[in-house]
Amino acid sequence: MSQFLIGLSRDLLDASGAPTFGREALHVADNDPAVQWEFFPEPAKEIAPAHLARYDALYVNTPPVTRASFAEGPGRTRIIARHGVGYDSVDVAACTEHGVPLTIQPDGVRRPVAVAALTFILALSQKLLIKDRLTRAGRWGEKVDHMGIGLVGRTLGLVGAGNIGREIMRLARPFGLDILAADPNIDEATVAAEGARLVDLPTVMRESDFVVVVCLLTPQTHHLLGAAQIALMKPTSYLINVARGPIVDELALIEALRAHRIAGAGLDVFDREPIDPANPLLTMETVIVTPHALCWTDECFRGIAESGLRSLIAAAHGRRPRNIVNPEVLAHPRVAAWLTQKD
Repeated sequence: MSQFLIGLSRDLLDASGAPTFGREALHVADNDPAVQWEFFPEPAKEIAPAHLARYDALYVNTPPVTRASFAEGPGRTRIIARHGVGYDSVDVAACTEHGVPLTIQPDGVRRPVAVAALTFILALSQKLLIKDRLTRAGRWGEKVDHMGIGLVGRTLGLVGAGNIGREIMRLARPFGLDILAADPNIDEATVAAEGARLVDLPTVMRESDFVVVVCLLTPQTHHLLGAAQIALMKPTSYLINVARGPIVDELALIEALRAHRIAGAGLDVFDREPIDPANPLLTMETVIVTPHALCWTDECFRGIAESGLRSLIAAAHGRRPRNIVNPEVLAHPRVAAWLTQKD
């Protein structure tokens, strides 16, 4: 068996040239003599036909995989792995058409993203950043005007009850929160097993003190939370988004915050990324913003990279990888040619 060459996008290197996910994760590939890896020679704004021509497998972070990426066909590329769980930057239909499975890495992000959501809940409920600014400005006497809220008996509402949503349920239970979830793809028994209650989206918006967005961005969830949904929220409630920016109508959110129709927001994602420096969200005292990176920890990146590399190595040895986004691609003749080890 000739060596199977994996190409990793260069945006996974830090300023010193070291892997952001740590050198240890690469041992997954180092320990397999059939596999060789390298980072792209140059930064890539988009996956190009030249990448597909050079590599047997791709491990990509931010460079989009578009239909133009396949302008010269799939080349050598057998499989593509995304560094994370979102795949809105990948043209999945084009991958399927050209016989290229796409994998994501839910095991690596489950706990870190759930912790990020809980971090927003705790920081907003305690008015952490407001109190930090008071202290730095010597406005000690104003602290009584910024009383936080306790969590016992409050309601946490999840928009999405998948992999990450259910992990949030597990972490939130000890805080005494009542937990609701809206997700048309999850059954009531699954949610109940985590101590939560499955309801419709309007109920989540009306009854929750903290609304946390953790669903995937799809055509169906684009602007799922618009002006009408945000208007259902209590004036004392907070909106938290750790999923994708376009799931929330950002203009509607800004208007609700300006009018004090909700208490505040915690946002790790935005309509436009990087966020426009003139965006009003950046000047709002009741909003905590982070650069689509709150969950970025050594634990998170290492877990994601190990999962992603294992999926590529499975394909290198003719095995079915885990966490395939487009399982219908397994029927493609090109995949059948290398998928020699059946389940």
